[in-house]
Amino acid sequence: MQQSADELSARAGREGDVLAVVSQSGPTVCFFDAATDLLLDTVEVTAQPHELCFDPTRRLLWCASTYSSGYYHDNAGRRTELTVIDPDTRRVVDVVDIAPEHGPHGIALDAARGRLYVSVEGSDDRPGGVVVIDTESRKPLGRIDTDAPGPHWFAIDPAGTIGYATNKEAPFVSVVDLERGTLTAKIEVPGSEGLAVSADGTHAFVAAPYGSFAPPRGADGSAAAPPAPGIRVVDARTASVTAVLPAQSTVFPVHLTSTGLLLAGELRMETDPQSQLGRQAPGRLLVYSAATHEAVGEVEVGLFPLTITSSPDGRLGYVACVVSSTVDVVDLETLRVLARLDVPRRGEAGAHGLAYVPRQA
Repeated sequence: MQQSADELSARAGREGDVLAVVSQSGPTVCFFDAATDLLLDTVEVTAQPHELCFDPTRRLLWCASTYSSGYYHDNAGRRTELTVIDPDTRRVVDVVDIAPEHGPHGIALDAARGRLYVSVEGSDDRPGGVVVIDTESRKPLGRIDTDAPGPHWFAIDPAGTIGYATNKEAPFVSVVDLERGTLTAKIEVPGSEGLAVSADGTHAFVAAPYGSFAPPRGADGSAAAPPAPGIRVVDARTASVTAVLPAQSTVFPVHLTSTGLLLAGELRMETDPQSQLGRQAPGRLLVYSAATHEAVGEVEVGLFPLTITSSPDGRLGYVACVVSSTVDVVDLETLRVLARLDVPRRGEAGAHGLAYVPRQA
């Protein structure tokens, strides 16, 4: 099929760039050519991979394996490994075991200081927290408690001094001082999922409430109305919610592009007792202006959007959908889906973590 002028423009200059995609049930990391969308290679990793983070300084990919099988609320045991991959040779170069810490998921990189931050789940004798890893030695340097059982997504401000951990069941976002290694604030939200921090560090954008697959219940066990879904806008100075960007249903991933667009993945689903992930309908990519909070538009994507990233120039968005095991490639100027990548899987859960890897200079 002949490509349009817009599509040719969006693809221009991407020769040699690669999109890395986790297949949760693969368990693999797939590498796609960012210019042609062709599948280049597949690397097997420890089950079950969830998120990716690219370190441009050392040109290495970090991949978190979170559970032996299953999901946050229903799993067969939490894993302790981070797999380190060379994206150029597409080979595993190391497996970092952070035991006794377990359930690693959210990953954030401070490239300037050579620090990798990884959220980990709590245990009977310790709350969840964030493990700090030296990216040169690949050794853990310490841990920051978040005072919640399940910190799942983690992001840091551009200065590398403040970190934010969203907590699924706990009614707050944990704010940590990365220099002192301490919990400094709790931002009140009704359980939370993905998040992103603005380029100037003044605001965080938090998806809430928590994406539960069970009907909400009140304190007495009776049915309760769920909190309104959307994205909570957090003032970093006051550690408080100042606005809510509305959504029609639960939002999981949140991402900020280099051009100032706020991207969010909205689920469309019904409870399904036969499936751990519910009965899914096509999801939506919601697009807002991070500066004005105004809605820019929306695009239909695959089933259960779970991770979002974008190209360094902010022109293309990538939406990984775990139930359809696809990645939608979206032109963020025209808000058109340019391609849908099929990610190989072996079970119900497919495409998950994403990382855009620019070509080697």
